[in-house]
Amino acid sequence: MDIKVGIVEDEYQIRESLLILINGSEGFSCINGFESAEDAIKAIPSLELDVVLMDIHLPGKNGIECIAELKPLCPNTQFVMCTAFEDTDSVFNALKAGASGYLTKTTQPSKILDSIVDVYKGGSPMSSNIARKIVASFQQNNTQNTELKKLSEREQQILELLSKGLRYKEIADKLFLSTETVRTHIRNIYEKLQVNSRTEALNKVFPK
Repeated sequence: MDIKVGIVEDEYQIRESLLILINGSEGFSCINGFESAEDAIKAIPSLELDVVLMDIHLPGKNGIECIAELKPLCPNTQFVMCTAFEDTDSVFNALKAGASGYLTKTTQPSKILDSIVDVYKGGSPMSSNIARKIVASFQQNNTQNTELKKLSEREQQILELLSKGLRYKEIADKLFLSTETVRTHIRNIYEKLQVNSRTEALNKVFPK
């Protein structure tokens, strides 16, 4: 049995190229190409597709919103982003919405076919640069968590308020502390993080 694939892509040439690629390859079939999320949401629940390739930038609702609506209606359909967007927010938002894979539009045709098979069999295919971004994000979060664990709960609260640009007196008023107590906490924060300024402390705990 062929793997039944759907495509949600507003650019005609890209959509047609994917249709030709999939239908011209043994073991795949694709008769459904949609120009918008709205069209896809209306049709896909009744099609029993195995895999859907989804763009993010679409007229009207975007691809992430489209997946968020479709996934509860099509729990057995696997969604793979196939998009030009490579920023970390787009990647994580797509995965949270229910995407099982994330490919960039520069992905080689053979890799797209491999990824369809992979996700169909339970995998989570990703372009190598997307996988690196995810790993880097987790590493950054681990670094942040390690540094935060050095601080008491009160010190973490104060550092969070510092990151929002509040002054010492504003922090004191917000936490019902004296300004001098806030200064003492900040000195302790600098000592624990081994830094000498607000900027160094924020960069160490909240790296960009």
